[in-house]
Amino acid sequence: MTRAAAYLGRDAAPPGLKRLATGKVRDIFELDAERLLFVTTDRVSAFDVVMDEGIPHKGRVLTAISAHWFERTADIIPGHLLSVDVNEVPGLSDAWRERLDGRIMIVRRCEPTPVEWVVRGFVVGSGWKEYQARGTISALPQPPGMLQAQRLPAPILTPSTKDEIHDRPISPTEAAEMVGSEAFATLERVSLALFERGTQELAELDIILADTKFEFGLSGDELILIDEVLTPDSSRFWPRAEYRTGISPPSFDKQILRDHLETLDWNKEAPPPNLDPVVLERVGARYLEVCEMICGSLPRGVVA
Repeated sequence: MTRAAAYLGRDAAPPGLKRLATGKVRDIFELDAERLLFVTTDRVSAFDVVMDEGIPHKGRVLTAISAHWFERTADIIPGHLLSVDVNEVPGLSDAWRERLDGRIMIVRRCEPTPVEWVVRGFVVGSGWKEYQARGTISALPQPPGMLQAQRLPAPILTPSTKDEIHDRPISPTEAAEMVGSEAFATLERVSLALFERGTQELAELDIILADTKFEFGLSGDELILIDEVLTPDSSRFWPRAEYRTGISPPSFDKQILRDHLETLDWNKEAPPPNLDPVVLERVGARYLEVCEMICGSLPRGVVA
């Protein structure tokens, strides 16, 4: 794979575009009254700290996979994605078009819900920690005697808040109080349907979908799927060949980076440590591998 510098998006905004927000990974710009421009950078965070270095092509991977799933789930719920064609962004120079190619989404404006809609199919991560302590996941009782990474009897919704620094797990009851009981019932049904679609299609690729996060918004009176969908950043993907219970199985995401950081003398607070280029390359290869599996090709802008 060709080597490339990571695009971190910390330089000047594309000319003529107003920056509205900067997240851990995405920068959001205003196009007009109806549309926004999402630029997915190569920034990477771990333990809620954004690293100084990025993962080359990570933004292109997330954009390509999200576009794939927005198309594959449109029969369940419409998405906010309008286009991924950088030529539709007005006023860009050739240099900016090259820089942003493969990492932009032109999307519909909407009002996001104040909840992140996390669906879990297995006992792992923070769900495993809660289960060990109380026998519950998101305050929902689970069968006794389950093992780490064991499949749940059925997928469950385990929502969380959207706090600026640390998202906070909440119960389905609390989520219903935040969005209203009618909206909650719809969002729970849609979230579980999306999880089932992802589970079925990824299983054909020998990938297990352990858990994932969805986000939704209102465009007028219409509920739409927003942000990213079933990506390595928003989901826990396990290679079927490497899955077993009793451990946290290897995953197609930045777990390599987290494991590396655990070996360092770092307090998990800013500023982050300098990262080993070899580790960054390994993480990047993992992202590209799962992108090619899901989309059938490497993302735009990446040459084999």
